[in-house]
Amino acid sequence: MNTGTGKTALITGASSGIGQELAKLFAQDGYNLVLVARSDDKLDRLAEVFKSNYGTQEITVIGKDLATEDAAQDVYNQVKAKDITVDVLVNDAGVGLYGLFATDTDWEREKAMIHLNVLTVTQMTKLFLYDMLARNEGKILNLASLLSITPTPLMAVYAGTKAYVYNFTQSLINELKDTNVTITALLPNATDTDFFNKAGAENTKVTDEVQDPVMVAKAGYDALMAGKSKVVPGGFKNKSYEVLSYVAPQETLAAVMRDKMSQKPEPEEKEPTISLAWGIGFGIAVIAGIALTIGYKNTSDFQKAKYRYKVKSAGNSLSDTLSSVLDTVVETVVDAYQNTKAKAEQIVAKTEDVEEEIAA
Repeated sequence: MNTGTGKTALITGASSGIGQELAKLFAQDGYNLVLVARSDDKLDRLAEVFKSNYGTQEITVIGKDLATEDAAQDVYNQVKAKDITVDVLVNDAGVGLYGLFATDTDWEREKAMIHLNVLTVTQMTKLFLYDMLARNEGKILNLASLLSITPTPLMAVYAGTKAYVYNFTQSLINELKDTNVTITALLPNATDTDFFNKAGAENTKVTDEVQDPVMVAKAGYDALMAGKSKVVPGGFKNKSYEVLSYVAPQETLAAVMRDKMSQKPEPEEKEPTISLAWGIGFGIAVIAGIALTIGYKNTSDFQKAKYRYKVKSAGNSLSDTLSSVLDTVVETVVDAYQNTKAKAEQIVAKTEDVEEEIAA
């Protein structure tokens, strides 16, 4: 049982998924909590668990549908009325919607999603950031997504809202650079929560590779506490996706994401040849991305510029694009080899020395 830090974290979307796991981490570290979600009952039960398991001293529950007009202002007013100082703001609440934008999706649901994912996040940030700057102390975590940096057919509006969150966050980081207030963007890949069910995307291919929300929350929490600008949980694979999103042509990324967001084939059906081709192509691209993450930082500025130019000059067709990217990556890694070889040899030598000491 902890003694408390005297600080308070406000978490939206705290009743489930990543938000609940983040709330748990704050509780474990002795923070008082303000938990915000639509379901009062779920939040009340969660509050009892935190008080029992972690000795959380003060927990305020605010049941609020954040997709409604001026919901953020109402939450802020309730917090101020209780004389609570919010030291950490976590904008986790968000929803998605699956389908073809022109024909499948409902405008009212999209409008509510834009309100929640964009307007509420922006207003919550504005209200609490003002107070943080007055104290010159505070932290904010905004839930973006890997989809915030890549076009995503079949979830076009959702990806657009997350692109806003990511760009908004990175812009504020620059505005806050001379203060003691930090803001962090969390960019997870598909995560094992109820998100896909609520979005109507429960049978999409991407759900076969969902990640543990406990891992995602811990990565976000650690990055927030360290004052980092962003974090992509999930290791090399997701890092390679991030790198590719910055350098690969948008047409290629859109086609890859269209396949990942498509429905799983029926067991008796054979997947179309084009899906297999995209799968192979994307696998190659991931390998290329991993190679790039190793070699790119050790490459000269000239080679980096040369690399970016070649990628932008790639053709629109998949075969030409992948060929150009792979050729360029290979060339980049080869050019970087001389710079990385010595470092690699040093690491191997140190490892061998440690092994010899253990054996002795």
